[in-house]
Amino acid sequence: MPPTMEVRVAGQIPLVDYLVLDGDEAHLVAQQCANCGARFFDRRNACAGCFATDFTTVPIPTEGVVRAFTIVAFAAPGIPVPFVAAVVDCGGTQVRANLINVEPDAEHVRDGMKVRLATHSIGTDSQGTEAIGFGFEPVD
Repeated sequence: MPPTMEVRVAGQIPLVDYLVLDGDEAHLVAQQCANCGARFFDRRNACAGCFATDFTTVPIPTEGVVRAFTIVAFAAPGIPVPFVAAVVDCGGTQVRANLINVEPDAEHVRDGMKVRLATHSIGTDSQGTEAIGFGFEPVD
């Protein structure tokens, strides 16, 4: 008997589990410690702050402020440079992400810059499923 093959329907999938694709309203979600309120992306067995094991899923605001950034000039082969890696404060939750849709230089990026979540295509597989990544772009 031949092996069973999984059949996928073409569509979009998020690159990371904490990116929620909800039509035009994509957003991030974090795991919040029920004891101390610390927030983490991805799955956790215990809180790094208080060691509690109960978490709730909370949405993260889609707008934020750049708190730190660096312009990356050297990367692994195949990764286009330069690009901007940043820490964005989204309503008290620190998100590490690239800044997109902005020139990667100090004239166009600054601490305190207001940004919003933006999604972009990473690529499409042979079955038509598109992987979707995220970054933050300047707010006009």
